[in-house]
Amino acid sequence: MSNNTDHSTLNIQHSTLPYRARQFFAALRAEVSAEERAMVARTLSAGERRLFERMPTYDQRHCLDVYQTLVDAGQRAPLLLRAAIVHDCGKVDDDGQTMGLGWYIVATILKHMPGLYLALARGGRGPLRPLHVYAEHAWRGARMAAEAGSPPEIVHALRHYHDPAPTGMAATLKWADEQH
Repeated sequence: MSNNTDHSTLNIQHSTLPYRARQFFAALRAEVSAEERAMVARTLSAGERRLFERMPTYDQRHCLDVYQTLVDAGQRAPLLLRAAIVHDCGKVDDDGQTMGLGWYIVATILKHMPGLYLALARGGRGPLRPLHVYAEHAWRGARMAAEAGSPPEIVHALRHYHDPAPTGMAATLKWADEQH
């Protein structure tokens, strides 16, 4: 996998309504197999497994798809693969509430209006709390991973994979995440 990948086509494809509709319906029927759960148990630390298990099945499925994309691209770095499996753990709020699928639709639409999205996410209290959690899920996930005892390399990748120009492991994680 090259860090020079042209993401312009990918971003256009992922912003289309048919793509988002397929993504939504795939999330509705998301499953994690027993073999995948066994791989997660072998791969993650006990604290990281707890982060994975707190996520709803559709986020677990997405994280496993990102993991598989990395494996298929020849990535074998254990810390990168562990980061992939938990990279969206920050979408679970501090009270253990998960982000409903409807909020993903709202966030996806609002991200096309950055000013409104940021204003609503920044003030995200009460019924808008999921937007706030979604907007901050990268740093929240990094904090959660650090609290779970993850190595600094994983914490750093989770904190920075949504940066505009991440480097190192965070850049590779971002690339794989953008495939889904």
